Amino acid sequence: MKRTPVVGVLALQGDFAEHAALLRSLDAAPREVRTAAQLAGADALIIPGGESTTMATLMDIFDLRGPITDFARSGRPLWGTCAGMILLADRLVEPAPEPLRLMDILVHRNAFGRQVDSFETDIDFAGIDGGPLHAVFIRAPWVAEVGPQVEVLAALDNGAVVAVRQANLLATAFHPELTPDPRAHAYFLEMARVAAA
Repeated sequence: MKRTPVVGVLALQGDFAEHAALLRSLDAAPREVRTAAQLAGADALIIPGGESTTMATLMDIFDLRGPITDFARSGRPLWGTCAGMILLADRLVEPAPEPLRLMDILVHRNAFGRQVDSFETDIDFAGIDGGPLHAVFIRAPWVAEVGPQVEVLAALDNGAVVAVRQANLLATAFHPELTPDPRAHAYFLEMARVAAA
């Protein structure tokens, strides 16, 4: 019998409880992560949506920037959603926050506008079967540039790139934890199972 991967969810700020609930619906083993010790025992990690500047500040206060970077570089899967995408980026259009510089992408924060410009739409996501995903965008970023090792998984009709993967790293501009559809989480859970094996 295969061991169920332990999926950490960074629980400093943002939608960590919603991610954990969807993971439990897939019989995964979510773990809230607030310390380096809690991160060390995880097979994969999700950095949730929230406020990227606040999250970056809290990562530094809790001394998690280095451990998260080491975690990703060890080959274990790491998924950033919305604010998490901003933090995974190598570079940002804006001067702040300081990203983790893990994915070869340039990200534009709040690319679609302010809170009132938030929206929902259906998107095709490469590697996920069963039709389009319903995607919730809240003060969302988008990927302005991708490096040669980055695979584009989803883009909007206007060409805005909203989901990318680079080896063990996954980033989505939208909030899959805010819909009942578990397929994006199942996709990441499969990444975790493969890496754990």
